[in-house]
Amino acid sequence: MSAPLLSVRGLTVDFQLGRSGLFSPPSVLRAVRGVDFELSPGRTLGLVGESGSGKTTTAMAAIRLAEASGGQVFFDGTDLMTLPPARMRSYRRHLQVIFQDPYSSLNPRERVGAIVREPLDLMNVGDPAGRNDRVRELFALVGLRPDQMALFPHQFSGGQRQRISIARALATNPRLIVCDEPVSALDVAIQAQILNLLRRLQDEFGLSYLFISHDLGVVQFICDDIAVMYLGEIVEYADRPTLFSRPRHPYTAVLLEAAPSLARRKSRGYQRQGAVAGDPPSPLNLPAGCAFASRCPKAQDLCRTEKPLLQDTGAGKVACHFPL
Repeated sequence: MSAPLLSVRGLTVDFQLGRSGLFSPPSVLRAVRGVDFELSPGRTLGLVGESGSGKTTTAMAAIRLAEASGGQVFFDGTDLMTLPPARMRSYRRHLQVIFQDPYSSLNPRERVGAIVREPLDLMNVGDPAGRNDRVRELFALVGLRPDQMALFPHQFSGGQRQRISIARALATNPRLIVCDEPVSALDVAIQAQILNLLRRLQDEFGLSYLFISHDLGVVQFICDDIAVMYLGEIVEYADRPTLFSRPRHPYTAVLLEAAPSLARRKSRGYQRQGAVAGDPPSPLNLPAGCAFASRCPKAQDLCRTEKPLLQDTGAGKVACHFPL
Protein backbone atom coordinates (compact mmCIF):
# COMPACT_ATOMS: atom_id res chain seq x y z
CA MET A 1 0.00 0.00 0.00
CA SER A 2 1.45 3.36 -1.03
CA ALA A 3 1.67 6.32 1.33
CA PRO A 4 -1.63 8.21 1.57
CA LEU A 5 -2.05 11.25 -0.63
CA LEU A 6 -4.46 12.79 1.90
CA SER A 7 -4.37 12.06 5.61
CA VAL A 8 -6.91 13.72 7.90
CA ARG A 9 -6.44 13.54 11.67
CA GLY A 10 -8.78 14.84 14.34
CA LEU A 11 -10.56 17.26 12.01
CA THR A 12 -13.15 19.44 13.74
CA VAL A 13 -15.32 22.24 12.37
CA ASP A 14 -17.28 24.56 14.66
CA PHE A 15 -19.83 27.19 13.66
CA GLN A 16 -20.61 30.13 15.95
CA LEU A 17 -24.36 30.65 16.23
CA GLY A 18 -26.38 33.47 17.74
CA ARG A 19 -26.98 34.14 21.42
CA SER A 20 -30.18 32.97 23.09
CA GLY A 21 -30.15 36.04 25.35
CA LEU A 22 -28.39 39.35 25.77
CA PHE A 23 -25.89 38.08 28.35
CA SER A 24 -25.70 34.42 27.32
CA PRO A 25 -22.64 33.09 25.49
CA PRO A 26 -23.00 32.32 21.78
CA SER A 27 -23.98 28.78 20.89
CA VAL A 28 -21.43 26.61 19.10
CA LEU A 29 -22.43 23.98 16.57
CA ARG A 30 -19.76 21.31 16.16
CA ALA A 31 -20.49 20.16 12.62
CA VAL A 32 -17.47 17.85 12.36
CA ARG A 33 -16.11 16.10 15.45
CA GLY A 34 -12.64 14.55 15.40
CA VAL A 35 -12.75 12.90 11.98
CA ASP A 36 -9.84 10.69 10.80
CA PHE A 37 -9.42 9.14 7.36
CA GLU A 38 -6.84 8.49 4.64
CA LEU A 39 -7.02 8.53 0.86
CA SER A 40 -4.40 6.72 -1.21
CA PRO A 41 -3.27 7.81 -4.68
CA GLY A 42 -5.56 6.61 -7.47
CA ARG A 43 -8.37 5.54 -5.13
CA THR A 44 -11.84 6.85 -4.31
CA LEU A 45 -13.04 7.37 -0.74
CA GLY A 46 -16.78 7.84 -0.30
CA LEU A 47 -18.27 9.98 2.47
CA VAL A 48 -21.87 8.88 2.97
CA GLY A 49 -24.68 9.64 5.39
CA GLU A 50 -27.95 11.47 5.81
CA SER A 51 -28.32 15.18 5.11
CA GLY A 52 -26.68 17.09 7.94
CA SER A 53 -24.17 14.34 8.74
CA GLY A 54 -21.21 16.60 7.92
CA LYS A 55 -20.05 15.02 4.65
CA THR A 56 -19.60 18.17 2.61
CA THR A 57 -18.27 20.22 5.52
CA THR A 58 -15.64 17.55 6.18
CA ALA A 59 -14.49 17.47 2.57
CA MET A 60 -14.39 21.25 2.18
CA ALA A 61 -12.49 21.68 5.45
CA ALA A 62 -9.99 19.04 4.33
CA ILE A 63 -9.03 21.16 1.31
CA ARG A 64 -9.39 24.45 3.23
CA LEU A 65 -12.44 25.74 1.42
CA ALA A 66 -14.13 25.77 4.84
CA GLU A 67 -12.39 26.86 8.00
CA ALA A 68 -11.45 24.03 10.35
CA SER A 69 -11.40 24.56 14.11
CA GLY A 70 -8.81 21.90 14.78
CA GLY A 71 -6.98 18.87 13.46
CA GLN A 72 -4.36 18.17 10.83
CA VAL A 73 -4.67 17.61 7.09
CA PHE A 74 -1.60 16.21 5.38
CA PHE A 75 -1.53 16.44 1.59
CA ASP A 76 1.44 14.53 0.19
CA GLY A 77 3.15 14.92 3.57
CA THR A 78 2.49 18.67 4.03
CA ASP A 79 0.08 19.86 6.73
CA LEU A 80 -2.25 22.19 4.83
CA MET A 81 -3.57 23.65 8.08
CA THR A 82 -0.22 25.28 8.85
CA LEU A 83 0.31 26.91 5.45
CA PRO A 84 -0.01 30.69 5.09
CA PRO A 85 -2.38 31.90 2.33
CA ALA A 86 0.41 32.52 -0.19
CA ARG A 87 1.76 28.98 0.09
CA MET A 88 -1.73 27.47 0.22
CA ARG A 89 -2.48 29.14 -3.09
CA SER A 90 0.28 27.11 -4.77
CA TYR A 91 -1.46 23.91 -3.63
CA ARG A 92 -4.84 24.92 -5.06
CA ARG A 93 -3.99 23.64 -8.51
CA HIS A 94 -3.69 20.13 -7.03
CA LEU A 95 -7.03 20.31 -5.16
CA GLN A 96 -10.16 20.80 -7.26
CA VAL A 97 -13.93 20.42 -6.78
CA ILE A 98 -16.86 19.21 -8.88
CA PHE A 99 -20.01 20.69 -7.36
CA GLN A 100 -23.48 19.20 -7.09
CA ASP A 101 -25.41 21.62 -9.30
CA PRO A 102 -23.66 22.02 -12.67
CA TYR A 103 -25.73 25.10 -13.51
CA SER A 104 -25.28 27.23 -10.40
CA SER A 105 -21.55 26.44 -10.31
CA LEU A 106 -21.02 27.94 -13.79
CA ASN A 107 -21.10 31.69 -14.46
CA PRO A 108 -24.15 32.20 -16.73
CA ARG A 109 -22.63 35.36 -18.23
CA GLU A 110 -19.43 33.70 -19.46
CA ARG A 111 -18.88 31.45 -22.42
CA VAL A 112 -17.95 27.96 -21.33
CA GLY A 113 -14.54 28.08 -23.02
CA ALA A 114 -13.63 31.04 -20.79
CA ILE A 115 -15.01 29.21 -17.74
CA VAL A 116 -12.74 26.21 -18.34
CA ARG A 117 -9.76 28.47 -19.10
CA GLU A 118 -10.20 30.59 -15.97
CA PRO A 119 -8.27 28.28 -13.57
CA LEU A 120 -5.34 28.27 -16.00
CA ASP A 121 -5.25 32.06 -15.98
CA LEU A 122 -5.74 32.44 -12.23
CA MET A 123 -3.03 29.92 -11.34
CA ASN A 124 -0.72 30.88 -14.21
CA VAL A 125 -0.60 27.37 -15.61
CA GLY A 126 1.21 27.06 -18.96
CA ASP A 127 1.87 29.88 -21.36
CA PRO A 128 -1.02 32.21 -22.32
CA ALA A 129 -0.78 31.30 -26.02
CA GLY A 130 -1.25 27.60 -25.33
CA ARG A 131 -4.15 27.82 -22.89
CA ASN A 132 -6.86 27.78 -25.55
CA ASP A 133 -5.29 24.61 -26.95
CA ARG A 134 -5.47 23.14 -23.47
CA VAL A 135 -9.17 24.05 -23.23
CA ARG A 136 -9.88 22.36 -26.58
CA GLU A 137 -8.04 19.28 -25.34
CA LEU A 138 -10.15 19.25 -22.15
CA PHE A 139 -13.39 19.56 -24.12
CA ALA A 140 -12.45 16.54 -26.20
CA LEU A 141 -11.43 14.66 -23.05
CA VAL A 142 -14.88 14.98 -21.49
CA GLY A 143 -16.81 14.30 -24.69
CA LEU A 144 -17.61 17.83 -25.89
CA ARG A 145 -16.85 19.47 -29.24
CA PRO A 146 -14.37 22.37 -29.55
CA ASP A 147 -16.97 24.52 -31.34
CA GLN A 148 -19.11 24.40 -28.18
CA MET A 149 -16.54 26.54 -26.36
CA ALA A 150 -18.32 29.66 -27.66
CA LEU A 151 -21.69 28.77 -26.09
CA PHE A 152 -23.14 29.83 -22.73
CA PRO A 153 -24.05 27.40 -19.90
CA HIS A 154 -27.82 27.68 -20.48
CA GLN A 155 -27.36 26.26 -23.99
CA PHE A 156 -26.29 22.88 -22.61
CA SER A 157 -28.15 20.00 -20.97
CA GLY A 158 -27.52 19.09 -17.32
CA GLY A 159 -25.16 16.26 -18.23
CA GLN A 160 -23.21 18.48 -20.62
CA ARG A 161 -22.90 21.18 -17.98
CA GLN A 162 -21.46 18.65 -15.57
CA ARG A 163 -18.94 17.64 -18.24
CA ILE A 164 -17.94 21.31 -18.44
CA SER A 165 -17.49 21.34 -14.66
CA ILE A 166 -15.31 18.24 -14.89
CA ALA A 167 -13.22 19.85 -17.64
CA ARG A 168 -12.73 22.92 -15.45
CA ALA A 169 -11.68 20.73 -12.49
CA LEU A 170 -9.14 18.92 -14.70
CA ALA A 171 -7.65 22.09 -16.19
CA THR A 172 -4.78 22.46 -13.70
CA ASN A 173 -3.85 18.73 -13.68
CA PRO A 174 -5.01 18.16 -10.07
CA ARG A 175 -4.10 15.13 -8.00
CA LEU A 176 -7.22 15.19 -5.78
CA ILE A 177 -10.77 16.07 -6.79
CA VAL A 178 -13.62 16.48 -4.31
CA CYS A 179 -16.82 15.26 -6.00
CA ASP A 180 -19.69 16.83 -4.07
CA GLU A 181 -22.81 14.86 -5.07
CA PRO A 182 -21.75 15.24 -8.75
CA VAL A 183 -24.60 13.18 -10.22
CA SER A 184 -27.49 13.73 -7.81
CA ALA A 185 -29.05 16.45 -9.99
CA LEU A 186 -28.94 14.31 -13.15
CA ASP A 187 -31.24 11.72 -14.72
CA VAL A 188 -30.32 8.09 -14.06
CA ALA A 189 -29.07 7.45 -17.61
CA ILE A 190 -26.90 10.57 -17.50
CA GLN A 191 -25.62 9.60 -14.05
CA ALA A 192 -24.17 6.42 -15.52
CA GLN A 193 -22.41 8.37 -18.28
CA ILE A 194 -20.83 10.82 -15.83
CA LEU A 195 -19.75 8.06 -13.44
CA ASN A 196 -18.15 6.12 -16.28
CA LEU A 197 -16.38 9.30 -17.38
CA LEU A 198 -15.03 9.87 -13.86
CA ARG A 199 -13.74 6.30 -13.67
CA ARG A 200 -12.07 6.57 -17.08
CA LEU A 201 -10.37 9.82 -16.14
CA GLN A 202 -9.20 8.32 -12.86
CA ASP A 203 -7.63 5.37 -14.66
CA GLU A 204 -6.04 7.60 -17.29
CA PHE A 205 -4.58 10.25 -14.97
CA GLY A 206 -4.24 8.44 -11.64
CA LEU A 207 -6.67 10.81 -9.92
CA SER A 208 -7.84 10.46 -6.33
CA TYR A 209 -11.47 11.26 -5.54
CA LEU A 210 -13.11 12.26 -2.27
CA PHE A 211 -16.66 11.37 -3.26
CA ILE A 212 -19.64 12.74 -1.32
CA SER A 213 -22.99 11.05 -1.83
CA HIS A 214 -26.17 9.89 -0.13
CA ASP A 215 -26.87 7.40 -2.95
CA LEU A 216 -25.40 4.04 -1.97
CA GLY A 217 -25.91 2.65 -5.46
CA VAL A 218 -23.56 5.33 -6.80
CA VAL A 219 -21.13 4.75 -3.94
CA GLN A 220 -21.05 1.01 -4.58
CA PHE A 221 -20.22 1.63 -8.24
CA ILE A 222 -17.39 4.15 -7.92
CA CYS A 223 -15.84 4.04 -4.42
CA ASP A 224 -12.98 1.83 -3.22
CA ASP A 225 -13.34 2.71 0.47
CA ILE A 226 -16.29 4.17 2.36
CA ALA A 227 -16.62 6.26 5.52
CA VAL A 228 -20.14 6.39 6.96
CA MET A 229 -20.86 9.63 8.84
CA TYR A 230 -23.50 10.39 11.46
CA LEU A 231 -23.81 13.80 13.15
CA GLY A 232 -20.29 14.89 12.30
CA GLU A 233 -18.49 11.65 13.11
CA ILE A 234 -17.37 8.56 11.22
CA VAL A 235 -19.22 5.56 12.63
CA GLU A 236 -17.97 2.95 10.15
CA TYR A 237 -15.00 2.81 7.79
CA ALA A 238 -14.34 -0.11 5.45
CA ASP A 239 -13.54 -1.08 1.90
CA ARG A 240 -16.45 -1.48 -0.51
CA PRO A 241 -16.79 -5.30 -0.51
CA THR A 242 -16.65 -5.47 3.29
CA LEU A 243 -19.15 -2.68 3.91
CA PHE A 244 -21.73 -3.90 1.41
CA SER A 245 -21.45 -7.58 2.29
CA ARG A 246 -21.46 -7.17 6.07
CA PRO A 247 -22.23 -3.76 7.59
CA ARG A 248 -21.16 -3.67 11.25
CA HIS A 249 -22.83 -0.48 12.50
CA PRO A 250 -26.64 -0.45 12.86
CA TYR A 251 -26.78 2.94 11.14
CA THR A 252 -24.93 1.58 8.10
CA ALA A 253 -27.39 -1.32 7.95
CA VAL A 254 -30.27 1.17 8.00
CA LEU A 255 -28.75 3.15 5.12
CA LEU A 256 -28.37 -0.03 3.07
CA GLU A 257 -31.92 -1.03 3.88
CA ALA A 258 -33.17 2.34 2.62
CA ALA A 259 -31.69 1.73 -0.84
CA PRO A 260 -34.23 -0.49 -2.67
CA SER A 261 -31.79 -1.94 -5.20
CA LEU A 262 -29.38 -2.87 -2.42
CA ALA A 263 -32.00 -4.22 -0.02
CA ARG A 264 -32.77 -7.02 -2.49
CA ARG A 265 -29.19 -8.22 -2.71
CA LYS A 266 -28.28 -11.66 -1.37
CA SER A 267 -24.92 -10.88 0.21
CA ARG A 268 -23.65 -13.65 2.41
CA GLY A 269 -24.17 -13.03 6.12
CA TYR A 270 -26.44 -10.01 5.64
CA GLN A 271 -29.73 -9.92 7.50
CA ARG A 272 -32.51 -7.48 6.75
CA GLN A 273 -32.77 -4.74 9.39
CA GLY A 274 -35.87 -2.88 10.49
CA ALA A 275 -36.45 0.72 9.51
CA VAL A 276 -34.92 3.36 11.78
CA ALA A 277 -37.35 5.32 13.93
CA GLY A 278 -37.28 8.90 15.14
CA ASP A 279 -35.10 11.87 14.27
CA PRO A 280 -31.44 12.50 15.04
CA PRO A 281 -30.75 14.41 18.29
CA SER A 282 -29.93 18.11 18.06
CA PRO A 283 -26.24 18.67 17.25
CA LEU A 284 -26.38 21.49 19.84
CA ASN A 285 -27.36 19.04 22.58
CA LEU A 286 -25.82 15.66 21.87
CA PRO A 287 -26.33 12.81 24.35
CA ALA A 288 -23.51 11.60 26.59
CA GLY A 289 -23.25 8.21 24.93
CA CYS A 290 -23.74 7.11 21.35
CA ALA A 291 -25.48 9.75 19.23
CA PHE A 292 -27.40 7.01 17.40
CA ALA A 293 -28.64 5.29 20.58
CA SER A 294 -32.07 6.98 20.59
CA ARG A 295 -32.81 5.52 17.12
CA CYS A 296 -30.94 2.23 17.34
CA PRO A 297 -33.00 -0.98 17.73
CA LYS A 298 -30.04 -2.69 19.43
CA ALA A 299 -29.20 0.07 21.95
CA GLN A 300 -28.50 -0.94 25.54
CA ASP A 301 -27.81 1.03 28.72
CA LEU A 302 -24.08 1.24 27.95
CA CYS A 303 -24.85 2.94 24.64
CA ARG A 304 -26.68 5.78 26.41
CA THR A 305 -23.92 6.49 28.91
CA GLU A 306 -20.59 5.77 27.21
CA LYS A 307 -19.50 7.09 23.83
CA PRO A 308 -18.17 4.32 21.53
CA LEU A 309 -14.80 4.85 19.85
CA LEU A 310 -13.95 4.03 16.26
CA GLN A 311 -12.03 0.77 16.60
CA ASP A 312 -10.40 -1.61 14.15
CA THR A 313 -12.28 -4.89 13.79
CA GLY A 314 -9.81 -6.52 11.41
CA ALA A 315 -12.20 -5.89 8.53
CA GLY A 316 -12.65 -2.15 8.77
CA LYS A 317 -13.46 0.13 11.71
CA VAL A 318 -16.70 0.65 13.61
CA ALA A 319 -17.80 2.92 16.46
CA CYS A 320 -20.33 0.68 18.22
CA HIS A 321 -20.42 -1.14 21.55
CA PHE A 322 -22.46 -3.99 20.02
CA PRO A 323 -21.56 -4.22 16.32
CA LEU A 324 -23.62 -6.42 14.02
